[in-house]
Amino acid sequence: MPGALIDDVGRSRFELEVEGATALIDYRRSGNTLYLNHAEVPAALGGRGLGTRLVRETLDVIRARGRGERVVPVCPFIRSFIERNPGYADLCAP
Repeated sequence: MPGALIDDVGRSRFELEVEGATALIDYRRSGNTLYLNHAEVPAALGGRGLGTRLVRETLDVIRARGRGERVVPVCPFIRSFIERNPGYADLCAP
């Protein structure tokens, strides 16, 4: 069973622990903007929808913090997720 998403600020990445492995999104912060550079799900965990869950929960956490943070989806997978789920488009930096 997947654990809860955490924001490991020291490592600049969101992490989701699953069966002893870590799915992650690396980011770089510049002021109030998070550049979401890379999403990764270990191959052994592929095909379970964890990448989608990881992106959705990451964006939900960013929104829920209420800090007015914006994202730049550098990673093609994250960018594609936002294009398919326009309810998250408001989080994108202009």
